[in-house]
Amino acid sequence: MAGTQARKLPPPPTRKIDLRVTSTTKQVDLVAERVDLAIRHGNGHWAGLDAVALCRERLVPVCSPNLLSGRGRIGQASDLLTYPLLRLEDWTTWSKCFEAAGVSASPRGGAVLNQASMLIDAAIDGHGIALACTTLATWDLLHGRPVIPINISLPLENTYWIVYAKLLFRQPRIVALRDWLLTGAGEDGGRLRDLVSRVSRGKSYAAIKR
Repeated sequence: MAGTQARKLPPPPTRKIDLRVTSTTKQVDLVAERVDLAIRHGNGHWAGLDAVALCRERLVPVCSPNLLSGRGRIGQASDLLTYPLLRLEDWTTWSKCFEAAGVSASPRGGAVLNQASMLIDAAIDGHGIALACTTLATWDLLHGRPVIPINISLPLENTYWIVYAKLLFRQPRIVALRDWLLTGAGEDGGRLRDLVSRVSRGKSYAAIKR
């Protein structure tokens, strides 16, 4: 899970499992390196591995609640253009997001960063509005660090998958770890959907914070 940060790991699913977590940018050979289970980002197709989708990933606008203080509520996608728009490397994702929302927008100024975690941190610090992957931003959103100023989003083709060797799919430890990860992701996903629903109903930003 390169590029993500484990803000808080819940207890392992059972005391009989010695949980060891390693983050790496390389694609590990699970069999050769005797790794029980991994989380990978991609399309879900890897030779010799079973893959179970951990979540559905989308890009959503996020910003510091302080950035919105004293300004009118963002009621439509075009209102975002009055703020600095943070981005990864180029304008492509913002362009697709505005296009999906029916807004014609030429490139705007704003800080350019090369890591998704830096983009979220810059938004939290009040430097502008960023498009953040829901998978990476969920913990921060649920703890009120940034807010979602308007309910627009852009679905992504790739997402995170739980993967393990096909030969191990019935092993109790694999089943326990897989179900534990799916339960945690499902609970956070439900809370995030509730948060987005509040934005859709016009709730105040303060009401969304936890």
